[in-house]
Amino acid sequence: MTDPTGLTEGFERNRVRLRAVAYRMLGSLAEADDAVQEAWLRLSRSDTDEIKSLDAWLTTVVVRVCLNMLRSRSARREDFMGVRVPDPVVSLTNGTNPEDAALLADSVGLALQVVLDTLAPAERLAFVLHDMFDLPFDEIAPMVGRSPATARQLASRARRRVRGNEVPAPDPDLTQQRAVVDAFFAAARRGELGALVAVLDPDVVLRADEGPARPDASVVVHGATAVAARAIMFERPSARVLPALVNGAAGVVVTVAGKPVSVMGFIVSRGRIVQIDVMGDPERLDRLELAIPG
Repeated sequence: MTDPTGLTEGFERNRVRLRAVAYRMLGSLAEADDAVQEAWLRLSRSDTDEIKSLDAWLTTVVVRVCLNMLRSRSARREDFMGVRVPDPVVSLTNGTNPEDAALLADSVGLALQVVLDTLAPAERLAFVLHDMFDLPFDEIAPMVGRSPATARQLASRARRRVRGNEVPAPDPDLTQQRAVVDAFFAAARRGELGALVAVLDPDVVLRADEGPARPDASVVVHGATAVAARAIMFERPSARVLPALVNGAAGVVVTVAGKPVSVMGFIVSRGRIVQIDVMGDPERLDRLELAIPG
């Protein structure tokens, strides 16, 4: 396995899967790319004669890098108390490219990523690797420095928390989802509070993440009336609302003067909006490198 060409081919064969693992672990596309790049750097510096399974070795490296990132993030959050919406996977076309499709396998919607962000790092690792990637606990255990039995308990605890925070499953018809989202924006532009409330579930939740520079604007809003009032209050006549797929569901990219100012993901269930996730952090929006049509 010391042949450089063989190493490169082996890494490229795993790259998309490793990025999917890292995205589920971190909820950040930029950090996921960093974790995968770190795996390549470590591989290029390692004595590969000792590597029995390249796939398993790369997975272990990526997972441990992600675990360190999550622990560092948890420490930083003691100082930052704002709302965080995970990085969305955005497509401004009707299709999703193969790499993004891998990120979204197993219905990894934005709502699930929000819930995963509430888990402790070791819980998240055990749950993601076992429930999403079918790794056995005897392989997961050394990655978290625990016994297989403890790794199983971590995944079980995470599973209970995920189920306890689950939002309803989105309607399967994207066309119907889009119609509801379009009705939401049409009512907001007209300033019709009643029409907005009509497309919102009574228990709708809106999460807005404007980044660390504007923690006061990063909020969680509960209830149809409160969400509708906020939508009318912050409606901007100069804004352009571009339909998009956001983590595989109907969403939008909002631009002003051709520059993205937010990505909005919607969960539409039984014909009503049950969750809205808004990511408006300027730095993270820039890193998404969205191709805005003219």
